[in-house]
Amino acid sequence: MPDFQPFLDWLQTAPEFAPWAEILPGQLDQGLSPERWGDLPQWRAALAALPDLTASTLDFESDVRIGAAGDCGAGERARLREALMSLHPWRKGPFNLFGLHLDTEWRSDWKWDRLVSGLAPLDDRLVLDVGCGNGYHCLRMLGAGARRVIGIDPSPRFVHQFYALKRYCGDIPADVLPLGIEHIPPGLAAFDTVFSMGVIYHRRDPVAHIRELIGCLKPGGQMILETLVVDESQGPLLVPEKRYARMRNVWGIPSPGTVMGWLKDCGLEQIKLLDISPTTVDEQRRTEWMRFHSLADFLDPRDSSRTIEGYPAPVRGIFTART
Repeated sequence: MPDFQPFLDWLQTAPEFAPWAEILPGQLDQGLSPERWGDLPQWRAALAALPDLTASTLDFESDVRIGAAGDCGAGERARLREALMSLHPWRKGPFNLFGLHLDTEWRSDWKWDRLVSGLAPLDDRLVLDVGCGNGYHCLRMLGAGARRVIGIDPSPRFVHQFYALKRYCGDIPADVLPLGIEHIPPGLAAFDTVFSMGVIYHRRDPVAHIRELIGCLKPGGQMILETLVVDESQGPLLVPEKRYARMRNVWGIPSPGTVMGWLKDCGLEQIKLLDISPTTVDEQRRTEWMRFHSLADFLDPRDSSRTIEGYPAPVRGIFTART
């Protein structure tokens, strides 16, 4: 199972995290409770089945590459592939492990390329990634110089995916915890940079989510917020009747102006729209490592500018602001 002990030990040395350190062990136990997650034995077995390999190189700056092809033989690579495939589906990525290419559903590197120009230097900064999935962007943040990165995501499958990767990275200062932002004590104010990407439109109260993010930030800290958006001509907020692109729990998709208004109303400063881009079937698609339906299946087959439900096809905006 994931080994959180090194992170818990570090937490004891960081006074700003004292309110969280007291309650975190119990939260982790609940987040990985066998009573809640029937597939937990399978995910733990996948970690146990990983071959013992030593990575000669790590690269989180230009990509996520762990080890080289020459670090393992064909048989070991086949065992590695089988163990990692047991954690299917792999949504965020891509990754390259010992010459094995994990072609994930999302080209998450494209999103990183869109936001990095507006990112304050991460050198020696404490970073929180909310809704981080399997931690792809956490590793890119580490590659950009962060002192430590904490990712949180309530899906234990994604947590196990991250620790499958971390097994070959040594004691890098990055962890993914099976938690949501509601598990972080209000007003902790411990992080220099906070990311929330692909989360806010799943929240019934988006302004409350922004305030939760602010509560995690130190004074002067930076927030990076990524969300689905609609054109201003569609109105301030699109509220899907049931599903949006077959996604459940999409409570509202704001216009860029609405997002910037929320950020301003919450007291944030230096608010900027860094990027706005349509999501294409080249960026989000079905692959060998994610064999379920993907974006092409969620669009109107007669008009790819609309979702299967008739709404505008996905467009995503990236915003930044400071406390």
